[in-house]
Amino acid sequence: MEKLEFLRIFSFLGAAMCMGLGAIGPAIGAGNVGAIGLQAMAKREDTRSGIMKVMLVAMAIASSSGIYALVIGVLLLYFEGGA
Repeated sequence: MEKLEFLRIFSFLGAAMCMGLGAIGPAIGAGNVGAIGLQAMAKREDTRSGIMKVMLVAMAIASSSGIYALVIGVLLLYFEGGA
């Protein structure tokens, strides 16, 4: 096999691992934020809108690392190794 073929194969593997492993953390984080937010809303219904706003911001922050993993995965797919 040629050197560029190996580079292409490992680019695909790296991108797949980047997205696979990079999506686990944000999924767990968003799930935890949602569960705790719903528990807080169930306990105090009068502060429901405030909790909802904070919960959505926290979910966006937790999901940002998944977006970074997507960007890195796309860069790995389309980077030709300086060729």
